[in-house]
Amino acid sequence: MNIFRFCGDMCHLFSILVLLLKIYATKSCSGISLKTQELYVVVFLARYLNLFTAFISVYNTVMKVVFIGSSVAIVCCMRWHHAVKRSYDRDLDTFKYQFLVLACFLLALVLHEKFTFLEISWAFSIYLEAVAILPQLVLLQRSGNVDNLTGQYVFFLGAYRALYILNWIYRYLTQPHFNGWISCFSGLIQTALYADFFYYYFISWKSNSKLQLPA
Repeated sequence: MNIFRFCGDMCHLFSILVLLLKIYATKSCSGISLKTQELYVVVFLARYLNLFTAFISVYNTVMKVVFIGSSVAIVCCMRWHHAVKRSYDRDLDTFKYQFLVLACFLLALVLHEKFTFLEISWAFSIYLEAVAILPQLVLLQRSGNVDNLTGQYVFFLGAYRALYILNWIYRYLTQPHFNGWISCFSGLIQTALYADFFYYYFISWKSNSKLQLPA
């Protein structure tokens, strides 16, 4: 494992911790897209189907369990915790994410490394993760104002993907047989989706003002 992947994993983990802090400390999920969180559940379940059949390392196994468990916990809390679900922005979170799931599944059937169930499932999860943030970004754009914890959550998610691009570049330069074109392609698309958010995040940080996205 190289430093870029490790830092990317830590940014991903920290984004989840920030989101859990927001939900459990404030008893609010205002500004958080349930649809994006549900997409992440699908992403992790599809990607880690080999959790109990292929052991790589303790670190790898622990991270798989953490990502699956935390994503399921967030969705359950937003759906069924009485105090939290009352703050859910249902009228703003209306993105038709079913089309994303279908498009990514069809793409995985066409573009994959091997025509096996696990490989297609893995490719599907990579494609879906690339666009899973869209409902969240649309919700933030509709609401305009972004609270600090929600802004930090989205920022660290974007940083995680940006660091993974550096990880793939490093592996391409140092591993002669590295073949990660699906991950690189999807990662570039996902990072590009964050570009507008990063711009306004930097502006708010530089001016020490509240993060606001244009409607």
